Amino acid sequence: MTEATAHAPTTDAATRRVGFFGGSFNPIHNGHIALARSLMDAAGLDEVWFVVSPQNPFKQRGGLLDDAARMAMVRAALAGEPRLRPCDVELSLPLPSYTWRTLCRLRHDHPHCEFTLLIGGDNWARFGQWYHSADILASCPIMIYPRGNDGGESPVDPATLPPGVTLADTPLLDVSSTEVRRRLGRGEPVSGLVPPAVEAMIAERGWYTGSEAG
Repeated sequence: MTEATAHAPTTDAATRRVGFFGGSFNPIHNGHIALARSLMDAAGLDEVWFVVSPQNPFKQRGGLLDDAARMAMVRAALAGEPRLRPCDVELSLPLPSYTWRTLCRLRHDHPHCEFTLLIGGDNWARFGQWYHSADILASCPIMIYPRGNDGGESPVDPATLPPGVTLADTPLLDVSSTEVRRRLGRGEPVSGLVPPAVEAMIAERGWYTGSEAG
């Protein structure tokens, strides 16, 4: 599987519809993968790119595993998913990570891709606070997916959404990276919550134990 990177522009002649699925993936879990498959179908996408973020401007960095470790887990998790691709573009961009900057870089590097932004209802609730939110809205379709109780947001009313923004009819994303970290910190199993390759990697390297499990 070819990884999406932030280097030379692609030369493919055919246009690809790509979902931009950003997150810290700390760690990536089975819910992320199931959701990406569902959104790919709902939005009629050719691929979904898992854009690993080094820093969310709305979150503290504490408890965040280093970039290389999280990128390695995403690569391992998606190794058998030809239409789901790891993307390291944000790891080469200035901090904090802003989606607008990332989209501009991706459009430059991949001119034959049309990107759709995939975000949770919790992020949509504060989308107006995002850097260049109006530019994102004007230049990129957005698909919102519902979050489980961990998201903490009010339900999204489709009648209030502006043109170009749709609400996906997908199951709630109940499993969370926070819960996976908590279980690992308590020494509890995470089988069935994360891909086997990720589970093995975490166990081998002792990630998310002790102080790392916050």
